[in-house]
Amino acid sequence: MVMIIQRYGIMLIRALGQTLLLTLLSLVFAMVIGMIFGLMNVGNKRVLNFIGTVYVDAVRGVPLIVLAYFIYFGIPAGIQGLGFTNFRLGPLQAGTIALSMNCGAYMAEIIRAGIQSVDRGQMEAGRSLGMSYGASMWLIVIPQAIRTMVPSIINQFIITLKDTSILSVIGFPELTNVGKTIMGNTFKNLQAWAIVGIMYMVVIITLSKVSKRIERRINRGR
Repeated sequence: MVMIIQRYGIMLIRALGQTLLLTLLSLVFAMVIGMIFGLMNVGNKRVLNFIGTVYVDAVRGVPLIVLAYFIYFGIPAGIQGLGFTNFRLGPLQAGTIALSMNCGAYMAEIIRAGIQSVDRGQMEAGRSLGMSYGASMWLIVIPQAIRTMVPSIINQFIITLKDTSILSVIGFPELTNVGKTIMGNTFKNLQAWAIVGIMYMVVIITLSKVSKRIERRINRGR
């Protein structure tokens, strides 16, 4: 194990950096996607409700590995078939899109549940003061909903971090992919995967502790 750390330590740290980069990028885009479709699902427009529901159900109904293959191989093949022969998606681009879509569907449900947890009277109070629906939502309802959403969002961040390992199938140089390379070079399966597992564990336990601390502070602030 010591030999692997000495020889491949820098590679593992870079891979962890790539994993965290992919996770952060995906979470940022997923927040935008989740907010859009989450608001669609709590609005009064049936068409928007339908679109939001279809997106969430469709994306959550497809395994992430299938979504990754579709975006990395399927979409470029389709676009190239239209005559754009030079179109390509890199592993980071395809991985970010796949994870963002997947995480965004779950984030939409977190945001929907958070908004619906706020008493309806808050929206009615805003409207009675002459505020529009949008202003009441952004200035009154969502700030209160964030209290209940933050722990779930951090938990989704942890899940997304673990899901990055699936993207080793499209060649993204994240931690699991580098673990495969080390295993192939050293033939030390137990030691290689133990190191990778410990690295994931340290990051995820740290994030879990942060999540619990934030949750306690939120609960004390209520």
